[in-house]
Amino acid sequence: MSGTSAMRQQVLSLWMAGSALDENVIAWAFHDGTNGTGPALPDPPQAGGPPYSTGLRALQDGWMLIQSAQLIPPAPGQERENSYLEYEFIFERRVDISEEVNALDLGE
Repeated sequence: MSGTSAMRQQVLSLWMAGSALDENVIAWAFHDGTNGTGPALPDPPQAGGPPYSTGLRALQDGWMLIQSAQLIPPAPGQERENSYLEYEFIFERRVDISEEVNALDLGE
């Protein structure tokens, strides 16, 4: 199976303080389809914080934006109600893990 491409996806969800990519990240989630063999996230600027301070920083690090926040105005009278985090941006990067797969196939 040598030379076979083994593409895997890493997905990064960032919730921003507002609707623009240069707003501050207030929450985040990371899903790694490489099972830890792909590139890691950068160390956060502050302990326990998000890996990127803004969505723009994620773009500059090579992440591809695949979904941006849908802007839906609140219903009249609901402007000050708490709800879900509405400014969600989904990023992905695809990682070729062929070398790891080939090493497993060859018993290395």
